[in-house]
Amino acid sequence: MQIDEAREVRTTCPYCGVGCGVLAKVAANGEITVRGDPDHPANFGRLCSKGSALAETIDLDGRLLYPEIHGRRTDWDEALDLVASTFSQTIAEHGPGSVAFYVSGQLLTEDYYVANKLMKGFIGSANIDTNSRLCMASSVAGHRRAFGSDTVPGNYEDLELADLIVLVGSNLAWCHPVLYQRIAAAREKRPEMKVVLIDPRRTMTSDIADIHLAIAPDGDVALFTGLLAYLGQHNALDRTYITAHTTGFGQALFAASALDLAGIAAATGLSEDELARFYSLFAATAKTVTVYSQGVNQSSSGTDKVNAIINCHLATGRIGKPGAGPFSVTGQPNAMGGREVGGMANMLAAHMEIENPAHRNRVQRFWNAPTVAEKPGLKAVEMFQAVADGRIKALWIMATNPVDSMPDADAVEAAIKACPFVVVSDVLGETDTVRHAHVRLPAAAWGEKDGTVTNSERRISRQRAFLARPGEARPDWWIIAEVAKRMGFGEAFSHVSPADIFAEHAALSGFENDGARDFTIGAYAGIDAGTYEKLAPFQWPAPSQGTPLWPAGHLLRKGGDWMSPPASQIVTVAEKAVPAKLPISPLAGEMAGRPEGGAWRQPEDKSTRFFANGNFYTPDGKARFIAIRPAAQTRTNPDYPLVLNTGRVRDHWHTMTRTGKSPRLSQHMAEPFVEIHPADAQHYGIGDADIVRVSTAHGEVLVRALVTVRQRQGSVFVPMHWTNQFSARSRVDALVAPTTDAISGQPASKNVAARIERFAATAFGFAVLAERPASIDADYWGLARCPAGWRLEIALQDSRDWTVFAASLLGMEGETLAYHDIAGGHHRFARFAGSRLVGALYLAPTPVAVSRGWAVEQLGADHADRQARLAIVAGRPGGKSVDRGAIVCACFGVGANQIAEAVRGGCTSVAAIGAALHAGTNCGSCRAEIKTIIDGRRLQAAE
Repeated sequence: MQIDEAREVRTTCPYCGVGCGVLAKVAANGEITVRGDPDHPANFGRLCSKGSALAETIDLDGRLLYPEIHGRRTDWDEALDLVASTFSQTIAEHGPGSVAFYVSGQLLTEDYYVANKLMKGFIGSANIDTNSRLCMASSVAGHRRAFGSDTVPGNYEDLELADLIVLVGSNLAWCHPVLYQRIAAAREKRPEMKVVLIDPRRTMTSDIADIHLAIAPDGDVALFTGLLAYLGQHNALDRTYITAHTTGFGQALFAASALDLAGIAAATGLSEDELARFYSLFAATAKTVTVYSQGVNQSSSGTDKVNAIINCHLATGRIGKPGAGPFSVTGQPNAMGGREVGGMANMLAAHMEIENPAHRNRVQRFWNAPTVAEKPGLKAVEMFQAVADGRIKALWIMATNPVDSMPDADAVEAAIKACPFVVVSDVLGETDTVRHAHVRLPAAAWGEKDGTVTNSERRISRQRAFLARPGEARPDWWIIAEVAKRMGFGEAFSHVSPADIFAEHAALSGFENDGARDFTIGAYAGIDAGTYEKLAPFQWPAPSQGTPLWPAGHLLRKGGDWMSPPASQIVTVAEKAVPAKLPISPLAGEMAGRPEGGAWRQPEDKSTRFFANGNFYTPDGKARFIAIRPAAQTRTNPDYPLVLNTGRVRDHWHTMTRTGKSPRLSQHMAEPFVEIHPADAQHYGIGDADIVRVSTAHGEVLVRALVTVRQRQGSVFVPMHWTNQFSARSRVDALVAPTTDAISGQPASKNVAARIERFAATAFGFAVLAERPASIDADYWGLARCPAGWRLEIALQDSRDWTVFAASLLGMEGETLAYHDIAGGHHRFARFAGSRLVGALYLAPTPVAVSRGWAVEQLGADHADRQARLAIVAGRPGGKSVDRGAIVCACFGVGANQIAEAVRGGCTSVAAIGAALHAGTNCGSCRAEIKTIIDGRRLQAAE
């Protein structure tokens, strides 16, 4: 790409649902750097470790650059013709229910809109579902049951205004670090703010919690129905709100009273004292926000959990008010945008209902479509079961990796392999899913594509391109539209730009919308390309009968000055004025001066909170209490006596197709692992760093043991990120049963019956390699990027000819140093090409004791001094060399040994460590780990 001058582009992070603004700077030489956008209302300049490392993930290594048919490179015309003709023929022979799209929260809203329009309005089936089904479908179902619409009532500002924040099933410190830091900053200003963490694990989020309730798996329904009963018993209800704005309270309260405090304690695994403390705190605190995420949603009772939480907020009138409300935080960057366009099997576009004939008629007339699907389609788990049994004969997968992320993943892979026709649109040429595609379509990646995303607080932001598309990669909306044209629907898919699609999406949201539907951005229905390019972040609702509500450029700064967005969101760096230094939160308060609550149907009300004054989207305008009785969900049995919980780690994302490219993001957790409580580890004869076989009725994985008191006894935790691209046998979703919530269809990924046993390895190894090995002949291996190469952990059950094994990893060329202790079973190899280290391998009969961080750094060092090369064989620095230790702060590359040394030198607080080493001063997601090291050193000193 020819660049004449440096420029900086305002865009949005492609990771979680926080929706952080990013400034991507393109230097004249093409170098890319990123930083947080200080003017974006979601993050005010903050970025997490993943967002900070975005520039490391945009290389072309592994990119799918050209269309392929059966592995053969082809041109777009042949590929698109084949896709269109095969889908058309399949529909003609077997009906519209024989085809399906499986899409992704990684798509932009414009991509999602076109895909949904094609499937529901022109193919005539609702067989389009999304990986968002795995993340927030239970929240959608709970919202719709209670509110009559999928409406998130509050805003991020509520997290700073609340006096009590209840975090339920949310490791905010690692999964939504910017929101965690907003809470931490607010609490520093108001130490009286209280935080309660409800999670079976003592995650790093517990560092901020006043109370940690280590609840039993799926104990949330009992906990919150018990809370509702407590509120009723202690006269902590807002009876005025209940009477004026809700129905069904009596039935809900009666159902909630099924268990007494002792019964709730038994169902939750908590003590009666813990329950009483939490219940009394909630009852006494008017400004309460309950934040929930995957621990609530990913459950066979996920929808009931959501409604149990919402019931408590309705009963106290704590909804739609500053600092009060239930708050679902989404896991993906555009799960909300997908919900807005109807990109799930049981939804229509613009928050309309597929079961409602009037809604179907409205959408059909607006699209001028030949038909509209009349019933919900197959949800994600059902969809792949239909692929397996032959009902789905043509499948198009877009921007997701279901072979690794779906439950019962081995069965999903087998289904895809057996499907007669599979199309995959992706940015990478090799994923565990792409390799099974008959047609591979190269999609544009982040930095190359243009569109919008919606974050967890209903804020719509632009993603803008700042890189040229490589090869023949194309935007997803273009690919879908071209297929639609070839299927005979050209007039309806004649869009020439994302701006055209966004304008149509906005127009549909306002079409015949007199206020009966919550979602409207009708004010943008006439948007042109120039205005779309300049579009500043804004929250919906933005109804067509008035000015768009509160775009970021209209927010009041502290001091009374107004922010104005630049004329263009692409700014020439040389011409850019140096901005005044801003505090981390530059606004006087996004909601300052706005009336509380209320839907947009009241034209004089410019609030972007909902429901403080009722106005729900039900036929009678009242919220529905849902009567819920807690039911036991015991899944363990003598064969599988433990509970397997799956989830995420701090620096990785989904199946690592993006974060796996970043060396710094791969250093914090470099291999798959299982967290085990010390008592369970002792019972099963497992030591720290052993290799562990985790098994369920559906499969098994091999992972590294991490023994920690943070894990609840009787449960184990395995992260979901590792795939066959980065490990041997660690795809944990292959272990998860295809059990779903009966209402939402969301899989239960956090309560799976499992067992563990020590894997009888006879040899363990660690290697650093300048090049990725073509193959790894080991029972267990975990591969991760590192600066200047790769790092590799291995374990083997059988002995080998270690010299031959080393050659398979390090190659045959160059000079080799080797050390052998045959009696002790220790072997070490280092191979050099000139003064460059090609690779080093360390083998031992027990987990290898090597200074890993230091060994990784040697790949980029000069080794002309032959005598100094002996240190590499030794596996530890000699002389004055420094071993940073395991990386704690990914943003600045600070290791545990450096932090421990600083503590010994007198740094006794997280702030002091930050001042000395910068650790914890960027995204802040490592602050809890820094505190753990400090506390550990204090304990050692006391002893």
